[in-house]
Amino acid sequence: MNKSLLAGVGIGIAAASGIAAVAGLDVFSSSPKYAQVVTASPINETIKTPRQECRTVAVTHRRPVQDENKIAGSVLGAVAGGVLGHKFGGGRGRDVATVAGAMAGGYAGNQVQGNLQDRDTYTTNRQRCQTVYDKSQKLLGYDVTYKIGDQQGKIRMDHDPGTKIPLDRNGQLVLNDQA
Repeated sequence: MNKSLLAGVGIGIAAASGIAAVAGLDVFSSSPKYAQVVTASPINETIKTPRQECRTVAVTHRRPVQDENKIAGSVLGAVAGGVLGHKFGGGRGRDVATVAGAMAGGYAGNQVQGNLQDRDTYTTNRQRCQTVYDKSQKLLGYDVTYKIGDQQGKIRMDHDPGTKIPLDRNGQLVLNDQA
């Protein structure tokens, strides 16, 4: 066989392979390879998690009262006031001083017993709890506005696409990580 014929066939095969490879790369296509990302806004959900928050507080209690009407204080005060009033004056004035002393002593004894009963308290510790909510954010995805040529579109994605989204041969977005 002729060497030039053999060389021509070899060069022809090489040229055809090169042309096929260039055609496979779609070099001469004028359609865009990527969509330009205009905005990618994160979409968050607020999650409220309840928990108990407890604290110990001092609670003051009033002891039970046996003599609600304060009779003991009134009687003791009246007797003391009467005895004291009886020491003043003479005759009919002594009787008036005794009655007045008994009345004043009865009132004073009533008031003293009331004050003592009001201050007769004790303190205990109690636990008081309430439900509070801790807030946290969960990323749901991204609302993405993109542009292919003059056309603008929107899509929700589970990840931030960056500055561009690849397109397939038909001009459709490639949304998975495999191009």
